[in-house]
Amino acid sequence: MGLPAMAALAIVLPVTAHAQVSLRTVVDLAQRNSTAVRAAQADVMKARAVMSESKDVYIPAVSFSTGIPAFPEEGFTGQPPSLYSFTVQSLVLSIPQKYYIEAARSGIQAATTRMKDAQEQVALDASTAYIELDTVDRELEAAQAQGEFAAKLLEIEQQRAEAGVDSQRDLLEAQLAAANVNLAHVRLESRKATLEKQLSTLTGLPVGSIVPDPASIPEIPKVSGDDPPVTMAGVTAARLIANSKQRLAKGDEETNYIPQLSFFAQYNRNTTILNDVNTFFVKSLPANNFFSGFSINIPLFDMGHRAKGRESDADALRATVEADEAQRQNDVEITQLNANLRELDAQAEVASLKQQIAAEDLKTVETELENGNGAAGQPGAPAQVSPKAGELAHIDERQKYEDAQEAGLELDKARLGLLRALGHMQDWINEVHTK
Repeated sequence: MGLPAMAALAIVLPVTAHAQVSLRTVVDLAQRNSTAVRAAQADVMKARAVMSESKDVYIPAVSFSTGIPAFPEEGFTGQPPSLYSFTVQSLVLSIPQKYYIEAARSGIQAATTRMKDAQEQVALDASTAYIELDTVDRELEAAQAQGEFAAKLLEIEQQRAEAGVDSQRDLLEAQLAAANVNLAHVRLESRKATLEKQLSTLTGLPVGSIVPDPASIPEIPKVSGDDPPVTMAGVTAARLIANSKQRLAKGDEETNYIPQLSFFAQYNRNTTILNDVNTFFVKSLPANNFFSGFSINIPLFDMGHRAKGRESDADALRATVEADEAQRQNDVEITQLNANLRELDAQAEVASLKQQIAAEDLKTVETELENGNGAAGQPGAPAQVSPKAGELAHIDERQKYEDAQEAGLELDKARLGLLRALGHMQDWINEVHTK
């Protein structure tokens, strides 16, 4: 490979490996790649099959069987010998079956709703990790600048210590400040690596290939626990499951008391091969034999079915209790998230004000470093700002910036959590898809 080609490759590869990926792409890939979503899709397929099974009992089932003799028969066998037979069976009328179909229909709705709930949860997880990675990237930039300022501070302090201006303690304090900055930087890098792995697991993309695009992140609405909630998909699914169990229990109960009507028909192709069947009848055995009829099944005494009905009643009761508990837990979660959100909102405001104050202090220090404080030589005038104070001001301003970013992140995560608890997560997903 020639030098021009190698140079072009060196330019293209970093761009390909670190291209920005929008939040919309991340959410879409996460939902497609999610095992929870795929499992929910399988549940939907199963529920539809159960629905089809409940209805298809009314469609005649046709079966074919053979009865070719293996050895010569001796004596009267009890039924006419046949080469093959066709059998047709179907349910004609069953009141309990109506409840089974209703139960299956509720099962489909529950499975579909649970799939939506799984998709919303994956979208929340992917959005939270993406926004956090974007925030950590900004914090890392600030930490990198902090590291440079800390290195300058340490260099200044070493020179002052060697010149005897500052004590060994001052030098140790500068070293400690630099070590703390380095520790914070290491923690941020570890946190970024964890988030990159999490996003890779969610989307299936290679680790480190996702670079957040801030422009693709919609503004998170300022929600409140006082906003009107919409029933969460998870709670709705629980209630639909309870309804399905109740319909199933009703069907099992009715089975013990209501007759059902079935249709049957059968054709046999009779044979006299390897048997002496004609010696037992006045007339010769006909080759074709067809019969049909209706079967009425009247329940009189069946303890097994009655026990099954009690079992279904218990399942329905449990499902109803679980649905009520899911609703109560969601109400408690909304209250907790709302209280937490108010506190985080106040913390974010405090962190933002501290960052603004630190920025103003930094401007003052930089101005005095450049122009002096304007009171040099005057009795009682404050001392001139030293380069050491300038580096400390830079470090403090970057730290306050990181704190403000972190407070904003926690506020955004709380708002997204409350959005989901209020049942408005789909609104956020729709916003993501418009960016």
